[in-house]
Amino acid sequence: MTDATPDGHPVDDRPVRVDRDGAVAIVTLDAPDRRNALTTAAKTDLRDALVRIGADRSVRAVVLAAEGRAFSVGQDLAEHARVLPEGSETAFATVREHYTPIVRALLTMPKPVIAAVPGTCVGAGLGLALACDHRVFAAGAKLGTAFSGIGLTFDSGLSVTLPRAVGDARARELILFGRVFSAEEAVSWGISGEIVDGALVLDRAVELARLLAAGPTAAFAESKRLLLEAPALSLDAALAAEADAQTRCGATQDHTAAVAAFLARQPPVFRGE
Repeated sequence: MTDATPDGHPVDDRPVRVDRDGAVAIVTLDAPDRRNALTTAAKTDLRDALVRIGADRSVRAVVLAAEGRAFSVGQDLAEHARVLPEGSETAFATVREHYTPIVRALLTMPKPVIAAVPGTCVGAGLGLALACDHRVFAAGAKLGTAFSGIGLTFDSGLSVTLPRAVGDARARELILFGRVFSAEEAVSWGISGEIVDGALVLDRAVELARLLAAGPTAAFAESKRLLLEAPALSLDAALAAEADAQTRCGATQDHTAAVAAFLARQPPVFRGE
């Protein structure tokens, strides 16, 4: 008999897998037969994995990847339909219990996160991808908000991340009309990322993550915090936050060693401390 977890999932058949490549953690949505639809088990595993990785100082960069030809089609609607008769408070508790902490973990992750998007990326799947710092898209990958098609509005952070990426007017178009768009359009609109052949998506994402893992990760963490918080700050508060962050970076061994390496005309070695 196969051992099972409390939710009935076999221990060797979890919907989220975590692997290591040196200082890079690769978090993989691993339910390709369901196009990586986000079940309760998947959301719980993803939330818990991201929290652990965020606190793990040995991890210096993260890849959020997916098995199969889809990144994620978003919420598992079959599971949602089974819960919906219990009322919307019950059915949508998952937003606060799962989607909110997942997106917060990605946006506040004190290390860079690269999304490897091999194909379809819609609804909450798009929210996950946009909560990462950079994306590698498969050529021709299809993206969309999808919410209005089932009578819903934004979740998974898209009310923040989508207009920041493409502007307010286009974000309104994408949520109101629910138009599917291509990865190529997304990049042209300002969603940071690059387009590669589908077979190369994960390799390229890991390559970028390795590059970032060798960089000044303490400074990256401060930069991510400033980019996230500055839009809500006044000018004076934003400038003060920059000064505080720069002072913290200046106190790191990374900064001291990098200045010495520069003066010695040697490449810097960053240790994230």
